[in-house]
Amino acid sequence: MAEAVYFWNLRASRKAPFEAKVKRMLKLAGLGAELRSGDLTAVKLHFGEGGGTGHVRPLQLAPLLAFIRKCGAKPFLTDTNTLYVGQRGESVSHCLQAAAHGFDPNVLGAPVVIADGLKSGNERAVPCPGRHFDAAYLGGDIVDADMLVTVSHFKGHELAGFGGAIKNVGMGCATRRGKMQQHCGLGPSVKPDHCTGCGQCVEVCSHGALALDPSGRISIDRDKCAGCAACFLVCRTGGLEVDWRVDVNTFLERMAEYAAAALLSRPRRTFHLSFIQQVSPGCDCMGFSDAPVCPDLGLLGSWDPVALDQACLDLVNQAQPLHPSALPAGIAPGEDKFMAIHGHVRGQYLLEYAQSLGLGSREYALQPV
Repeated sequence: MAEAVYFWNLRASRKAPFEAKVKRMLKLAGLGAELRSGDLTAVKLHFGEGGGTGHVRPLQLAPLLAFIRKCGAKPFLTDTNTLYVGQRGESVSHCLQAAAHGFDPNVLGAPVVIADGLKSGNERAVPCPGRHFDAAYLGGDIVDADMLVTVSHFKGHELAGFGGAIKNVGMGCATRRGKMQQHCGLGPSVKPDHCTGCGQCVEVCSHGALALDPSGRISIDRDKCAGCAACFLVCRTGGLEVDWRVDVNTFLERMAEYAAAALLSRPRRTFHLSFIQQVSPGCDCMGFSDAPVCPDLGLLGSWDPVALDQACLDLVNQAQPLHPSALPAGIAPGEDKFMAIHGHVRGQYLLEYAQSLGLGSREYALQPV
């Protein structure tokens, strides 16, 4: 059965401006019927890395937040801390980065709450379907929220092929331990030559997996490492880094399983929105936004994240390629744009595997707004 994907092509007018179109989509989708008075409603998004310009803008969220409040619910904007050390590696810096990009509760009527806490210690373990994990480690405040709505910027991604609703949930709702499980699951990559022997990583390793060797450099006991990723946050010299080496299909399976764990464990279904605009070839975590590979195409919404991602991917691939961009010369409408850029990744595999987990259906029907 084809799942409904609501589609607005971004055409607007004086009588039907942006706010009215978004409100119409939410009404058609029946979001108001799912919200209850007093619901603490998590709106999961990416606040954007410094230097990037492709992330969803604060004022683009205003109609959604107003709609949620009008239903009597209480929205809050949320994300989880990153695995890598950077502008969003812990909650203080993460909140400041959100503020720098204009996510102001006094303007939007929704506070910023980093779901996994100050140093990613606020986590909940939920059952995880699939072949890789028994449990998924998710941000506690997302799990505890009464209702979840996701807002994604659809774009390319170096490991996933593309980033949409599934990635926003699977990677974006995970704590650092959960992110590490998806990326490698085998602990950090140790680079003793970069270690200054400060010992801070040893202090934060609650599993006793890290130690300083007789030369004062870091070493790891892999049998004790739990993959909690606490060490990344305190290492400032590159002595401990993420080991990105993993089979790509395995990574996609792990991410889909985390998304399934996050969504299928919820008592109520989740609504997903995706903006196909400024479709950059890389992730919004990159710290810059490369030229878009296709025109801005629309805003899409669905209760089914698989159908939504499939629809977004199809629209991008059908669109006219833009140059100059990361796209190779000669690519035609209908060809897979992200595969042309990231040839080692088959993004369709993520959708196939997510569907096999019961996360949704790749069959969809566009419902114009």
